[in-house]
Order: sequence, then structure tokens, then C-alpha cells
Amino acid sequence: MSSSRRAWIVAASVGAVEALKDQVGLCRWDYPLRCLAQHTKNNMRSYSQAKKLSSSLIAKSEKAEQSEESLRKVMYLSCWGPN
Repeated sequence: MSSSRRAWIVAASVGAVEALKDQVGLCRWDYPLRCLAQHTKNNMRSYSQAKKLSSSLIAKSEKAEQSEESLRKVMYLSCWGPN
């Protein structure tokens, strides 16, 4: 093959690869930034959901402790209170 033919083949191949990269969007400079932003957004959402769940679990736990203490007090007064 002549060198000019090889040069045309290489140029056409490079052009095709660049066109495909632009269509897919994987090799653009903003792709890593979009991936990072999406990852951060997803993690922040799950973090806030976990925080809400843990605060509701703490509230339920405190309510259960109050109920238990109330029952303990009733049992104590019924056993040892004035008759």
C-alpha cells in the first residue's frame, strides 16, 4: 500500500472514532463531571433517607422506653402502693 493511501485510511479511522465518541458522549470532558455529580446526588439522597429513618427509629425507641417505664410504675404502685 502506498503511504498516501495509509494516511487516508488512518485519517478516516481517526475521524470515525472521534465521531463515535461524540455520539456516545463517553469521551467528552464533561462526562466525568456528570458521573461525579450523579453519584453525589444519589449518595446524598440515600444519606438523607437513612438519616430520616434513623431519627424515626430513635423516636420509636424512646416511646417504647417511656411506655415500659410507665408500665413499670403502674406495676410497682399496684404491688407496693397504699392498700
